[in-house]
Amino acid sequence: MKRIRVKTLSRIEMVDITSEISKALALADINEGMCVVYCPHTTAGVIINEHADPTVAEDIASSLSEHFPHRRAWRHLEGNADAHVKAAMTGSSVSIPITGGRLALGTWQGIFFCEFDGPRNRELYLQLMSTE
Repeated sequence: MKRIRVKTLSRIEMVDITSEISKALALADINEGMCVVYCPHTTAGVIINEHADPTVAEDIASSLSEHFPHRRAWRHLEGNADAHVKAAMTGSSVSIPITGGRLALGTWQGIFFCEFDGPRNRELYLQLMSTE
C-alpha cells in the first residue's frame, strides 16, 4: 500500500494524478495485475476521464457545481454539504487493470483526484497487486 499526497489550492479542483500513479507502478515492477486508487475523504472523490483536454475536467467540475451549488438550503450546517454530494456522485475509488507493466487506460483517459472542499492537504491510498 502506498500513500499519495495531494495539495489542492481551490475549493473545487480536478487534479490529474495519472503520472504519479504510473511512477509508483514503475517502481513496483508489476507486469500483470490490478491498481486500486482509494480516497478516504467524504468531500473528495476519484474518477477516470479524459485528460488530453483539461477543459473536460473543468466542465465536469462546473456541471457538478451547477447541479449541486455550494450555497443553498442544505440541512448539513457545516457549509460543505454540496461537497459531500459531489463526492458521492464521483465515488471514492477506481480500479485499473495493469498489463505489460502499464495502466490499461484508454488513449485519452487519466485518473483525477476531485477536490470539492478545498483547499486542503489530502491523501489517497494506492494498492498495486500482481496477478502473476
